[in-house]
Amino acid sequence: MVEMFPLKSGDAAYKKVSAMLSTLGDPFTRIINPKEYQSFRIGSDGNLQGVGLFINIEPTTGHLIVLSMIDGSPAARAGIHEGDELVEINGERLDGVDSETAAQKLRGRVGTIVTVKVHDVKDMSNSSIREVKIPREYIKLSPVSSAIIPHRTQDGQLSKTGYVKLLAFSQTAASDMESTIHQMESQGVQSYILDLRNNPGGLVKAGLEVAQIWLDGDETLVNTIDRDGNMLPINMIDGHAITHDPLVVLVNEGSASASEILAGALHDNGRATLVGHKTFGKGKIQSVTELHDGSALFITVAKYLSPARHEIDQVGIVPDIQCTADALNSPREVIGKDRSSRIPLEADSCIMIAEHELDIQQSKGTAS
Repeated sequence: MVEMFPLKSGDAAYKKVSAMLSTLGDPFTRIINPKEYQSFRIGSDGNLQGVGLFINIEPTTGHLIVLSMIDGSPAARAGIHEGDELVEINGERLDGVDSETAAQKLRGRVGTIVTVKVHDVKDMSNSSIREVKIPREYIKLSPVSSAIIPHRTQDGQLSKTGYVKLLAFSQTAASDMESTIHQMESQGVQSYILDLRNNPGGLVKAGLEVAQIWLDGDETLVNTIDRDGNMLPINMIDGHAITHDPLVVLVNEGSASASEILAGALHDNGRATLVGHKTFGKGKIQSVTELHDGSALFITVAKYLSPARHEIDQVGIVPDIQCTADALNSPREVIGKDRSSRIPLEADSCIMIAEHELDIQQSKGTAS
């Protein structure tokens, strides 16, 4: 590249490579710089070395605000609170610094110390700015959040629905979900809502592993097609589902890639009803090659069809039930939910529709 083109920087090289790759006509075959690849790795590995803070820019002020902390993390133990404003990191002012750059400064080798200055926005006096020294540790990012929704069925019976939100398909997605389902089973949950809305995908292998939590036997999970048009089904081998309770999967236009593989596997094998909006339509699989400078090359190597051989790429999956408030014929009382969940479940019309569908399935008897 250097011999052929007068490249003056790494960014120029990435732009030139991107231009070369764009001639393939595939937006998913691309190169990303080291900073972007590190963020991708954190999302797929589910682990980082840092302090356990989620931060973002407050749009009206431009200040860096703490959104939340991971329970038991170094930041939580150090007394950082939701809503605190980050003012400095290791003596460097954060004026005009974006959230990703600030997050990079908070990360670092386990055992090292990062010094931050935070401002309690609830206290506008200067004395509210305090300096905190936080040790960096290994932080596990779970892609699974959950809640139990007790409610009354149409015939007045008390029932429990397990709500499971899957944010991404990281390496820990299947094990975290398996643990969550086992816990819910022990608490008497009788039906499930699996929320894949705005889940952009991740590791295809993780999507297949999650599917096997819900399916039995040797069902086909997905069909792959290589560059020569050869189709290869990927099947389970003597699968054993953790639960056979009724299941509804929520999807929308933000559900892509591995989310569509999972939704298609559960739907086409008769395991779940899909509720929501048509999915994104990314039916391609990439291989990832890390380059010597820390950047990475993503190359499309195959596309996939659902088990029933439905095209997904640039088409998406249309759910069985569209998520509109009018679709709920008989609204029911939601008598409680797990307060640890930050999702306003009682205000989500798609969840209400999903619960209604589960009531119908339960009234017909549980599949086995």
